[in-house]
Amino acid sequence: MTKESGRENLEERVRRELADSLDEELELELGDELMARLPEQANDISRQDGIDRKLYFTELLRLQHELIKLQDWVVSQKLKVVVLFEGRDAAGKGGVIKRVTQRLNPRICRTVALSAPSERERTQWYFQRYVAHLPAAGEIVLFDRSWYNRAGVERVMGFCQEREVEDFFQTVPEFERMLVRSGIILLKYWFSITDEEQNLRFLMRIHDPMKQWKLSPMDLESRRRWEEYTKAKEEMLARTHIPEAPWWVVEGNNKRRARLNCITHLLHQVPYKEVEHQPIVLPQREHKPDYARMPVAPELYVPAVY
Repeated sequence: MTKESGRENLEERVRRELADSLDEELELELGDELMARLPEQANDISRQDGIDRKLYFTELLRLQHELIKLQDWVVSQKLKVVVLFEGRDAAGKGGVIKRVTQRLNPRICRTVALSAPSERERTQWYFQRYVAHLPAAGEIVLFDRSWYNRAGVERVMGFCQEREVEDFFQTVPEFERMLVRSGIILLKYWFSITDEEQNLRFLMRIHDPMKQWKLSPMDLESRRRWEEYTKAKEEMLARTHIPEAPWWVVEGNNKRRARLNCITHLLHQVPYKEVEHQPIVLPQREHKPDYARMPVAPELYVPAVY
């Protein structure tokens, strides 16, 4: 690849990244009527990677309709679903989680993203603080990073000793088998991106004030330790890939493909059927002739700045 073509390729990827950020806001407003009015874009830069904007939106909306059906099935059958999202920083875990939860009931499908353990939690059984967030019947829990922190960030950054890592590898397969035996459906996804792609996404975050909060000192240090993370990831996948709870690797270099592929795969892991609902009828409003509405004091109103 020549220097000129390499620069053009980088510029194209930057444009694609910016376009994806802008489209995130549009996704929240998507509905069947809006989809029908969305124009085709002959010059859509995303066509060059095989998936254009309208196709992406159409498929995302369709899959989100299916996620609602899955949610209804989980409630009706009192299922317990746990999904782990792991991967390098900026690999796209949060983007997929956002699209999964976007149109679901937060009381049924919730995300768990735990911060660093407290002093008290460090003295507990390692899995204890995660167990507290496991689902009851009729619930879906998405872990944005999970107990696999021990095999990844904690190990690479030196927050635990090697004997603790070895104990983790000895314990986690039986821990997950126990979860499965208890009736939990456990899915584990690893989001994979290239060295070059992570570098680009970090640079985009550095230069975007709206996304700088996503970069912590730990993230920046993980960039320096890319190869150490690779080695830790390879051992983790090899030693914790079990029949009861296998790992599934999501190719994450293309964000749109990663989102659609992961959600499609998730839907296929939990056999579900559409749940019949009684028609919703809006009741007539009651009127009380002896009720007089009290006026609201003007100072209670939010100022009409706009």
